[in-house]
Amino acid sequence: MAQVQRMSRLMIKTLRDDPADAETLNHKLLVRAGYVRRTAAGIWTWLPLGKKVLENVTRVVREEMDAIGGQEVLLPALLPKESYDASGRYEEYGDLLFRLKDRKGSEYLLGPTHEEIFTQIVKDQISSYKDLPVVLYQIQTKYRDEARPRAGVLRGREFQMKDSYSFDTTDEGLVEAYQLHRAAYIRIFERLGLDHRIVSAVSGAMGGSASEEFLAPAPAGEDTFVDCPNCDYAANTEAVTFKGAPVDGSAHGPVEELDTPDTPTIETLAAFLGIQASETLKNLLVKVDGEIVAVGVPGDREVDLGKLGEHLAPAVVELVTAEDFEGRPDLVRGYVGPQGLDKVRYIADPRVASGTAWVTGANKPGTHARNVVAGRDFEVDDYLDVVVVEAGDPCPKCGAGLKLDRAIEIGHIFQLGRKFADAFQLDVLGQNGKPVRVTMGSYGIGVSRAVAALVEQTADEQGLCWPREIAPADVHVVAAGKALQTELALDVSEKLNAAGVRVLVDDRAGVSPGVKFTDAELIGVPKILVAGRRSAEGVLELKDRRTGEREELTVDEAIARLTSQG
Repeated sequence: MAQVQRMSRLMIKTLRDDPADAETLNHKLLVRAGYVRRTAAGIWTWLPLGKKVLENVTRVVREEMDAIGGQEVLLPALLPKESYDASGRYEEYGDLLFRLKDRKGSEYLLGPTHEEIFTQIVKDQISSYKDLPVVLYQIQTKYRDEARPRAGVLRGREFQMKDSYSFDTTDEGLVEAYQLHRAAYIRIFERLGLDHRIVSAVSGAMGGSASEEFLAPAPAGEDTFVDCPNCDYAANTEAVTFKGAPVDGSAHGPVEELDTPDTPTIETLAAFLGIQASETLKNLLVKVDGEIVAVGVPGDREVDLGKLGEHLAPAVVELVTAEDFEGRPDLVRGYVGPQGLDKVRYIADPRVASGTAWVTGANKPGTHARNVVAGRDFEVDDYLDVVVVEAGDPCPKCGAGLKLDRAIEIGHIFQLGRKFADAFQLDVLGQNGKPVRVTMGSYGIGVSRAVAALVEQTADEQGLCWPREIAPADVHVVAAGKALQTELALDVSEKLNAAGVRVLVDDRAGVSPGVKFTDAELIGVPKILVAGRRSAEGVLELKDRRTGEREELTVDEAIARLTSQG
């Protein structure tokens, strides 16, 4: 049986003021309530109450993973470079990887995720289709060298994550494992009390045929997603698509060059000609694995570099610099147009459809061109949806105007396919005795991020407000000062504990009732039971932390009420 947690013995230090550098609720409140302390930038120590909350999230995740037949393992965090060389991700991860060498000069990394190692484990342990399908998972510390770790435990360099992987011989088996995980994730986030959305996502460098994110709407979220108010469509902004249709461009006149001095930007050009920015064609130059590529979008829209990067992954996309124009007379800075760019690959957003006419650069200093028609005066090598999504853009499913919301990514599931199996030649003997290439799924949940997301969604002006399943205790018993009240508080705490109720009791001597009540609100246990002014009568006050509702109960009534909620 667990012991009663007595605050007179608990290592906890609450704070009245927010940390000076804190911007988000989880950073402010988890520190103030004594759940975590900052060790270094993006690195956090989980104190006793925080560790209990983290373990409660872990327990829920583990129970639901076990329920779908997952087998838990624990892989090392220190990993050999060779495994990530084989998949190409040692270079793809770039500066996000923590890289190190041992005393012999051998190269290692701290694992950001473990697709490679799980693939190698299955290759070593499984040789026949009879041993598949299998789902393996771990709950472990991951590492990413974030350039700007921020938002408390929401975006750290070290974090807790559940990653699982399915292995099967057929695509149908992969889809089944994907759906099992999808359903398990829904159950997990419902049990955690997280309001969440399932949105379409892009696979990017991970590869694969399907990908969905689980997002927890919150103002502190770093992800933007779209939601259709008219239908069930929801997607990460990088996954939103626009279908442009060709139009009849025969009515447009010939290309006309215009003298437009000192108009290198869309704003200056539109003002000079007295036209709308939407009538112009913006041509952004980027480098894709070092090769200059032009990206065309309507002048009133911005290129989403993250979206472009996802489309072109694993290629590296970066903006051109002034030096890139040297020795390239065909590229006139501020006056680039797609017509005449024979040596440059041209990517365009679907809004630049065949037959549409634009005002764009004429590839001459101080000169633009009018009536430049897509499909007539220039060809598009690749159509990719690359604009920054805006509120009101048409829903790809029903055409209604989309809404934009902020959210925290708490889970992501991928149908990886055979990318990693190909890299490590993961084959098993099939039913016909011939080798069969295994197909994989990858499924992640941010365990420590889920704690932060819960704080962002559930906290109020007084402090934390945990759902019961995740809280560090079921009831916070407060002894409001005097010896008789402390004696009653400890007595009812032991009885509740014996009945299976998790109890945190504030029995601190020399601490005023006001401080104890403030701390109880800040710590955020779902029920607060006060031994106060009617203690001599054996009457307690029970308060619901979320609603603020209060009622007076006898000791027996309080025990009956709190045990019935289990």
